[in-house]
Amino acid sequence: MHPDHPATATAPGTGGSTRFPVPVDAALRAAGWRPGHWDIKQAEIWADALRRHTSPAGHRHTVFPAAVEAWAEFGGLHITPQGPGRQIAPATVHLDPMYGLHLARTLGDLGRALGTEVCPIGEEPDTQALLAIDTEGRVYSLDHSGDWFLGAHIDQALATLITGAQPTRLSAGSGI
Repeated sequence: MHPDHPATATAPGTGGSTRFPVPVDAALRAAGWRPGHWDIKQAEIWADALRRHTSPAGHRHTVFPAAVEAWAEFGGLHITPQGPGRQIAPATVHLDPMYGLHLARTLGDLGRALGTEVCPIGEEPDTQALLAIDTEGRVYSLDHSGDWFLGAHIDQALATLITGAQPTRLSAGSGI
């Protein structure tokens, strides 16, 4: 077993394990996700809406494959974790990039600080934290208390959020 994923779910009828730890798999399935889910049509609608939007000050979103892929697989899910968190409370997550529509400047600033481009993927509605992804697929949370690194890819980020694992705070020179 991988130390970051102490328990994995067994997919019914397969005898194998899924790609997510048990509580993450259960929360995703309860939200309507199934392995192989892929709604590229909705992802393209979101991509077009973000590309068309320009803030009053002229800021625009960048859209790239990592974001579109995350939206295609997980977009539209309202995930409500069950049980206590590992280090912090688990996060309720709404995966819809339109939560970040009016935050192009904020995301642009974060992208410049990280040396990449960043695009919205959703929100933590309880804290109004914005969830964002960069061109490499790394996932971040931006809230009133700071900017946080959630994982090197969407699966890791979902596990961090749903299990209540402590994310890493971004800081100058954090190397993330």
